Amino acid sequence: MNQESSKHDTGMTRSIERVHEALREGCRVTTDSRDTREGDIFIALPGERHDGNTFAGEAIERGARLAVVNETAGKGERFVTVPDTPRFLQLLARHHRRYLGIPILAITGTNGKTTTKELCRAILSRKFNTVATRGNLNNHIGVPLTILDMNASTSLGIVEMGANHPGEIKVSCDIAGPTHGMITNIGVAHLEGFGSRERIIDAKGELYDFIRTRGGTLFVNARDELLSRLSRGIPTITYGGEVTGQYPFLSCDAGTPARRLHARTRLVGDYNLDNVAAAIAVGTCFDVDPIEITRAIEEYVPSNMRSQLVETARNTIVADAYNANPTSARAAITHFAGMPGKNKTIILGEMLELGERSIEEHDGLLRWIAGVCPCSLLLVGRSFEPLKKGYPRARWFPDARALASYLRRVPLDSSLVLLKGSRGNKLEQLIEYL
Repeated sequence: MNQESSKHDTGMTRSIERVHEALREGCRVTTDSRDTREGDIFIALPGERHDGNTFAGEAIERGARLAVVNETAGKGERFVTVPDTPRFLQLLARHHRRYLGIPILAITGTNGKTTTKELCRAILSRKFNTVATRGNLNNHIGVPLTILDMNASTSLGIVEMGANHPGEIKVSCDIAGPTHGMITNIGVAHLEGFGSRERIIDAKGELYDFIRTRGGTLFVNARDELLSRLSRGIPTITYGGEVTGQYPFLSCDAGTPARRLHARTRLVGDYNLDNVAAAIAVGTCFDVDPIEITRAIEEYVPSNMRSQLVETARNTIVADAYNANPTSARAAITHFAGMPGKNKTIILGEMLELGERSIEEHDGLLRWIAGVCPCSLLLVGRSFEPLKKGYPRARWFPDARALASYLRRVPLDSSLVLLKGSRGNKLEQLIEYL
């Protein structure tokens, strides 16, 4: 923390105490003036397109009890003026977390963190009043908002932590103060921000560093040699499992060495085995009844393009297109290759944030696919354009809209289709044409 930030933090102490008093009295925090309700605390954040400070007056008109704004945005008894509203949000959340004094599980990793978080939420909610990260609001803004969603009735919190630059996990840990931590895995993603896999390892390891210094507990996949090595010297609960059936949904025996449960899930893909095993380990650690753990897993229905099986009038779709990187793409395609079906098509969206290695990673993935799943291949995104001549059997489209136009003219029928790609490809738009 630099000297200027430290001065700002010290100067915001009284403002934090004032706003936290309202928070303790039941006021809700929002950063969207359109979503503001009577009695809310509106925190104005600057954005790429809009500056929340310009909407503070609207929030007050809608009934906000307080509006936290920068030094030029508003005056009056209901305005709280601070030099840096994003930093204020983080400091308020850190203060609130210390007030709560509850167990908090932090989850990060290259792949599977959101699915694991949702499974943990489903299990822990069977016993505890649990608050978890909404969607994938896992950055320097989403983490404090998750903490501020918690109140005196919350007995356990789950905070997902994402990162695309070094130091972000450290900042999130300072805010959330996790007592328990989990890294689902460390693969290749966000190379544009990190630069190398070694720096990704260091960045994800910031969670382990925090847990080590605070005397917390880690959940570690026993089959992951890297995570096992990085977690040495820290109190650890290990987990793992075996797939017992995989079509159409994942069935597995998983959990900790002390407790292994059989679960039939609604998740597609044996790459979700570790996510299920991790969630069982978490439930076991917090003494959730084994019957309730199993029920929670079996009743969990994936959504938002994460390991979903979608049946349309013409095709069966494996929709796994919320996120993609070289590691997760290979896992999804490996499972897809093993699924029964004669007419298979992979709709593959480009993998974003790979920086200088983008062409190399996309080319390597295409060459690998040719060896493991020689099926019809439709490519979406500009990252594939320089490679299209080298793969004449694949058909390239600049975006999902262009592919949708093609599918209207040349529809797929009686096919098993995998949708895999980064969220920015918007591959969900294609389902209505399949």
